[in-house]
Amino acid sequence: MDKLLNDFSPGLFVVQTILLLLLIFMMVKFAWKPILNSLNEREEGIQGALDAAEKAKREMENLQADNQKLLQEARLEREAMLKEAREMKAQMITEAETQAQEQANKIIVQAQLAIENEKKSAMAELKNHVANLSIEIAEKVVRQELSNKDKQLALVESMLAETKLN
Repeated sequence: MDKLLNDFSPGLFVVQTILLLLLIFMMVKFAWKPILNSLNEREEGIQGALDAAEKAKREMENLQADNQKLLQEARLEREAMLKEAREMKAQMITEAETQAQEQANKIIVQAQLAIENEKKSAMAELKNHVANLSIEIAEKVVRQELSNKDKQLALVESMLAETKLN
């Protein structure tokens, strides 16, 4: 410390002070405004970037809200389509069952008619067969009865008696 005090020169101090003041003056005159302008521009740029980021953030939030809304609408539309498909499926099944039931009823009616016709046909055939058998039996009985003359006369008289009674 003593050495500093021993080397102190007041002239040098004054010159250095003047140079420092001159340097400060020149800095204020020539460099201070561009530095401040540059700082202001940078501050405005940063603020603009912050504003743009905030705007982008709001737009992203809006897009996400719109996206959620569209997703919800798509879900609702999908549910409506599935409901409509289920209803169409149920309707088609019901129609198919109705048609199948109608078809089955028609087949049953046709089968009943065919059975009835076959039954009538069988009955007619049976009646014809019975009639033929009856005629054959009657013919055999009559031949046997008419083979004898006395029996023929007795048969004719009994038939006449029956016709008169009626």
